[in-house]
Amino acid sequence: MTDALKRLSDEGVAIWLDDLSRKRITSGNLAELIDQSHVVGVTTNPSIFQKAISSGDGYEQQLTDLASRKVTVEEAIRMITTADVRDAADILRPVFDRTDGQDGRVSIEVDPRLAHHTVPTVAEAKQLAWLVDRPNTLIKIPATKAGLPAITEVIAKGISVNVTLIFSLERYREVVDAYITGLEQAKAAGLDLSKIHSVASFFVSRVDTEIDKRLDALGTDEAKAAKGKVALANARLAYEAYEELFSSDRWAALDKAQANKQRPLWASTGVKDPELKDTLYVDDLVAPNTVNTMPEATLEAVADHGEISGNTVAGGYDRARAALDAIKKLGVSYDEVVALLEEEGVDKFEAAWNDLLKSTEAELARLAPSEG
Repeated sequence: MTDALKRLSDEGVAIWLDDLSRKRITSGNLAELIDQSHVVGVTTNPSIFQKAISSGDGYEQQLTDLASRKVTVEEAIRMITTADVRDAADILRPVFDRTDGQDGRVSIEVDPRLAHHTVPTVAEAKQLAWLVDRPNTLIKIPATKAGLPAITEVIAKGISVNVTLIFSLERYREVVDAYITGLEQAKAAGLDLSKIHSVASFFVSRVDTEIDKRLDALGTDEAKAAKGKVALANARLAYEAYEELFSSDRWAALDKAQANKQRPLWASTGVKDPELKDTLYVDDLVAPNTVNTMPEATLEAVADHGEISGNTVAGGYDRARAALDAIKKLGVSYDEVVALLEEEGVDKFEAAWNDLLKSTEAELARLAPSEG
């Protein structure tokens, strides 16, 4: 079952699970995925926690204790989510040690309501790193305009970061610049750069979902022929930028100081269009020093029938540019789409967080001890 996953791992793609829940931790399922499915990391986001905590599975006792202490709903959520991340980090610690800190990592996101505010994002990142208190944590910061200087400042403090919600090539270059600037500041402050890690989460499937919707509306044969190609093209061109930016003279100075390259991470890799192969965003994005974070359904699909046939990114840059040119000629605006997706991404995570606040508040009220 896991031959395809092993081949993927052997090609230099780190397999991370895009999900976490207390049940997954306590049942031994996460440990099993690490042992049998080559999983070497975990990513979380507000939507994942909203789903996990709302299910109620395994959270009753902690919620009861928090209700008896009369904590605020925000504090309750942070106590619950950081406990899950800490436990997952402990399970992944042997992977972290074995890979010298590159993998074995668990990501936790700053409050999505802070996405457009730099100073509180930095404060939240520091607080989360302190609360989880595990060296194999990544703090997720969205790649908004306000997020970019926050990324630099947090990296400069020696805190490892997962930069999330990247959709455009231009923003990806800005993210790399923010990371490198942070490393330069960390170096100037005398920090050990070998201990600072980062991934840049480049979202995939949502690009095809939005662009293909617009191509369907056009309804022409040319539009139909362009479907299902732009997300892969976008990601491949991001990898081309990665190769360029991390072979520059600027990077060479940091490389000498044992700095780690910021790995591209393919996020949103679950295929949403039933007409497309369900392993498309894994099979066709194989490249060294990348991460692919998958929901469990995608992980199982790759294990069952993934077609891993070496590097499927290198040599595809001209075809990728042609795919972007094709939609431009059809009148579909790449810039408009990626801007919309960033805005929607922030809004979706904020909505999930607000839903989590409401459901947790209701649970705390239900479990609150009677007075007296």
